Amino acid sequence: MKKSFRIWSVIFSIFILSGCASGEDSLPDTDPLTALENSDEDAKSMGQEAMYSIRVTAGDAVLDGVIYDNPTAREFAGMLPLTAELWHPAPNFARAFNLLERLEEKGAPGYEYELGSLAYWDAGSSIALVYEASRDETVVPVVPVGKITSDVSVFQEYGGTVTIEIIEEESASTKGEETPEMAEDRAEFTADTKVWEVIQDPAFEGYGRLLFPADKTISSDLVLKDVGNILTWYSYVNPDRTVGILNDLKARVLSGEQIFYDIYTEEEKEDDPAKEDTGLFFFRGTPGEKFAVVNAGGGFAYVAAMHDSFPHAQKLAGKGYNAFALIYRPGAQTACEDLARAIAFIHEHAAELDVDVSGYSLWGGSAGARMAAWLSSYGTSAFGEAEYPKPEAVIMQYTGLSEVTGNEVPTYACVGTRDGIAYYGTMEERIRQIQAGGTNAKIEVFDGLPHGFGLGEGTVAEGWIDNAVTFWEENR
Repeated sequence: MKKSFRIWSVIFSIFILSGCASGEDSLPDTDPLTALENSDEDAKSMGQEAMYSIRVTAGDAVLDGVIYDNPTAREFAGMLPLTAELWHPAPNFARAFNLLERLEEKGAPGYEYELGSLAYWDAGSSIALVYEASRDETVVPVVPVGKITSDVSVFQEYGGTVTIEIIEEESASTKGEETPEMAEDRAEFTADTKVWEVIQDPAFEGYGRLLFPADKTISSDLVLKDVGNILTWYSYVNPDRTVGILNDLKARVLSGEQIFYDIYTEEEKEDDPAKEDTGLFFFRGTPGEKFAVVNAGGGFAYVAAMHDSFPHAQKLAGKGYNAFALIYRPGAQTACEDLARAIAFIHEHAAELDVDVSGYSLWGGSAGARMAAWLSSYGTSAFGEAEYPKPEAVIMQYTGLSEVTGNEVPTYACVGTRDGIAYYGTMEERIRQIQAGGTNAKIEVFDGLPHGFGLGEGTVAEGWIDNAVTFWEENR
């Protein structure tokens, strides 16, 4: 085998040197030392298309290159990565390395080469690496399999081992350029966007279903402007607000912000699969500012967050407060357990969330208002968690809760006179009892409004949330 190698080395040297003997003073038509910036254009200069980008390591030098798109080059690419010892058949022209086996694809050999050419010679099963383009053509036909596009002058002196490996092409996304896929991911929702398109949007991967009632069947044809149709007991659902919230959340995700937090561990969710449908959506306000937890209603049958907590949380964040919208398990007991866990989670992760846990508030509408009231009166320990500080204020909308324990915190309430679920007289009486116990309390009753008006945009109740925030601030 060694004798055969020496014979082929001599022949390959003759092949290389034959090109040198044809006229030492002849020069190529173009400057051979000019390195083109674009690898594809480099490849096309010999009528070749680039298939792969490669990295060539020679000692301390790391060079760029390409593998061409032809049958011989493709087979050579299948051998990569490889490390081989260079030998020097033709000083001042080329170095070479041997392949472990001959390539089956012979290709269409020719006599052209360029500075940096990687050329396969089938007779010797060797690859020549041209580092000085001092001749017009080779004598023995070779097949171009690639090209080193960086400066190859290092090989004038370097004769050790080389390593050649394929590298991933830098994508448009890593270059900071926008691809069609990126543009699609960034596209905003509209009133005619289907709900399932939002749920399945990559930005909301892992929790998109919780943006909408997880306990309701959602038609594949339902669009955002009609979300109010599945929010039983609610009125004045604003499609523009729905679309705006979703675009706001998506923009936050695409900017690198985390908007959703699990409140239970994977082990806890395995033990109770219903806990999979829980978590906190975080509407971030001013870092280090106080926080609020907003609890949507839904009769303890579902969670109407898109109308009864997300809009409130968005408003609070706009005022600088850090607002969390809780997605909980339906059922009065489990809902309160989830709220207690949420309060514990926020306290335990205050530094990570960058929130001030002192003087926080609990908000809720309908069933969510009952949750806020119960947690503030009975505390987190009554629902399975350690004892954490009570909120400084509770903000309640349209709930018929009449119970007063004497442990209430300052309470703001609002309701409409045409509410057929939560009678406004019941709410007024509860507020009077809280006041009678020496605790600050306030109620606003809006003429003609039905149950579930949310922010009350476009109604006589519009602006109530500003009054509620003022009440919270005054009672901290």
